[in-house]
Amino acid sequence: MRALDEHAITAWAAACVHSLEVLCPAINGINVYPVADSDTGSNLLHTMSGAHARLAAEPVTSAAHALSVLARGAVAAARGNSGVILSQVLRGLAESTGSTSSAGELDGPALAKALASAHRAATDAVARPVQGTMLSVLQAVAQAVAVQPGELPDVVAVAAKAASEALEQTPHQLPVLASAGVVDAGARGLVAVFDALAGVVTGSETEVPHSCEAHSGGEPDTGPAPYAWEVMYLLDGVADAEVPVLRRALSELGDSVTVAGDGAGGHAVHVHCADIGAAIEAGLRAGRPSGIRVEPLITPTPIEPPSGPDRAVVAVVHGEELAALLRDEGFAVLAVPDHATPSVEEMLGLITERAAGHVTVLAGGAGLTRAADDAAGHPMIGDRDVVVIPCASPVQVLAALAVHDLQRRANDDVVAMAEAAAATRRGELVVAAEESITWVGRAHAGDLIGFVDGEVVLVEPEGSSPADAAMGVLERMLAVGGELVTVLTGTAAPAGLTGELRERLRARRPEVEFVDYPGGQADAVLLIGVE
Repeated sequence: MRALDEHAITAWAAACVHSLEVLCPAINGINVYPVADSDTGSNLLHTMSGAHARLAAEPVTSAAHALSVLARGAVAAARGNSGVILSQVLRGLAESTGSTSSAGELDGPALAKALASAHRAATDAVARPVQGTMLSVLQAVAQAVAVQPGELPDVVAVAAKAASEALEQTPHQLPVLASAGVVDAGARGLVAVFDALAGVVTGSETEVPHSCEAHSGGEPDTGPAPYAWEVMYLLDGVADAEVPVLRRALSELGDSVTVAGDGAGGHAVHVHCADIGAAIEAGLRAGRPSGIRVEPLITPTPIEPPSGPDRAVVAVVHGEELAALLRDEGFAVLAVPDHATPSVEEMLGLITERAAGHVTVLAGGAGLTRAADDAAGHPMIGDRDVVVIPCASPVQVLAALAVHDLQRRANDDVVAMAEAAAATRRGELVVAAEESITWVGRAHAGDLIGFVDGEVVLVEPEGSSPADAAMGVLERMLAVGGELVTVLTGTAAPAGLTGELRERLRARRPEVEFVDYPGGQADAVLLIGVE
């Protein structure tokens, strides 16, 4: 087959339904909350069945028309986070095909372009995209076919192969999957969708060697209480400007938030949260909800218990460069733009995606600490033990992580990290944005201002040497002692600044160790820590 027409797309939808029917029990058996719905296989099957039923009932005249009908049916029938994402895959295909398939058929290059559109549509619908899920498979497929946009059989073969390989990587991208010893349930269903497409195009069945079996230990006498609730409804009459507002409101309630449009004014809304009423009220403020469904979410016992300590240390900081540094050291990090506050959903994701019952959160700033405290007390945390160590500066986060030791008891480790953070003096060198009065005199816009532990200690006029100003801050910090100086450079730091500081400090205080890292912060030339 060299091109997909409306008949081939109808056959593909039927093949998807058949594959998901066969795989449904196995996919349901590998759900791991919070990254999957309670019945992912059933949700995918219901979504695709609804889409196929609408396509079978409505006469279509082209590939673009068939995909448009399929997408509308999927949005209306979507269940669960996985079903909503699948509906947006179909919507992305339809929207791209409407502009690329004027002859009524979809060839290889057009399908490659449509798959890129599907990835964008699905990602845009999710408030907080997560690696190790269906979105990772979609990203891998879109990237693979973009490199090899050949004939249609080649494109579908590349897509199926990329999906299969991406599925195998999901446990390495999400600790909770690795702990349970399974691949992502929604991603497994999506692989079946791409396998079905390859089968329709090539005329042969495609079997991918993935095990979906979960090894469970029998039925418990009494079922566990719901961990949270999956709330889902259709929403009509929503103005475009209200969609981001609704998404933010739902993100404050829980996680797995999707607000997915059908291209014709309707939306499917999905959230995992503890407050059912608040989730529905958010929809009422935005439009007209209908088809409301609420399902309990149960936290499953891991298929295999975690090997090693049942605890994790995570951090939330400003600056992508600093976040990359911490990730290289093996820590989970949420990078937040300067002056921004992370959403509740982002914080919940940072905490709940760890395969650990005890989570220590290091927050690199006052605003970040408040956000972490709010998340730590959120009902969606469940029975996890979450401890927030407040840090007024990222340099205190580094100090705390430097003493982290998994060989200690959890409480002892928390105390050691908190003490290290508190014992680290913090300094800053910033450029004044406006005129102000300080304890050491008037500062004008463009002046260099030095802080020690939040207090202004020097003001240098615009055009002064940043190295001189930084040494002035350092001398005040070291006046009461210190053995280690840590410097994080901001985006405005001149080239060679840390090298000059290193040489000056070596000449004046050779006993003090000096280390520097790129911090990436935009609001400070330098952040300085003294231990």
